[in-house]
Formats: sequence, structure tokens, C-alpha cells
Amino acid sequence: MLTRLIPHPLLSLTLVFVWLGLVNTFTLGNLILGGFLGLVIPMLTAPYWPDRPRISRPFKGIEYVLVVLWDIVVANVQVAAIILFKRERDIHSRWVVVPLELTSAEAITVLAGTITMTPGTVSVTLAADGGSILVHCLHTDDVDAVRDEIKTRYERRLKEIFQ
Repeated sequence: MLTRLIPHPLLSLTLVFVWLGLVNTFTLGNLILGGFLGLVIPMLTAPYWPDRPRISRPFKGIEYVLVVLWDIVVANVQVAAIILFKRERDIHSRWVVVPLELTSAEAITVLAGTITMTPGTVSVTLAADGGSILVHCLHTDDVDAVRDEIKTRYERRLKEIFQ
């Protein structure tokens, strides 16, 4: 019964916080309306989520977010240094093919988003079979190191979270 009332509890909670962030005013009325939206929207969209992702280790998700935030800060400094101090001819942009062990579409989407959010890298395309992702790297001399870092820092953690 409870799963019919709240089919996606995390989505419901997220919708409440997003609503409160959008209205930018915390009042009882906004909280009630956010709660209403957080209950109704997931109930109406539940039939369209037959194979919703299962997060097997949610606390690993917190670790993942902290790692990504740290990497974003570090990459911002690195990109700024590249732009400010490297001559154009010394910047070595490279394409990196990252083979994937992830099978969940949601996990692959989070990985692609993480790569793109991290300054200096952009996920460009996913192979038709979902077996690899193409990444553009602003500057690197070692393509294998970039690939290995993505696999160890991000993909390994996402496998623990989603599979």
C-alpha cells in the first residue's frame, strides 16, 4: 500500500526540495504544495518507470558525490592553469575511448554526466551497444591514464551503487 502511495520516495523528497528552491520562500503553504507535488507526480508517472533503478548501496552515493565535488574543484584549478600558463601548441587535446563494465542505463548516464561536469573533459557519445563511451580531454599526454582514472574513480563506485 505504501509503495502505491509513494512509489519513488527519493523522487518525492527531491521534488519537495526542488519546489522549495524554485519558490525561494519557505512557508507552510509552499511546503504543503511541494509535498502535494512530491506525492502526485511520482504516482502519475509510476507506470512509465517499470524498470526503475535499484540503488543497492545508497551511502556509497554520498561518497561518490563527495569524490565528484572534489574532482570538480581540482579540475577547475588544472584547467585554469592550462589556459593561463600553457602555450596553445603545448596543449594536447585527445580523444579517449573508455570501455564500460556498467550495464544500467542510469549508471551510464550518471557517469557521462560526471565526466561532462568535470572541467577539462566532455563525454561525447555512447557506443551503440553501450560498451564504451567517447570522451574528449582538453589536455593529456597519457590517454591510458585518463581512461584508468575514469574507470577507477567513477565507474567502480557507480558499479557499487547501481549493481
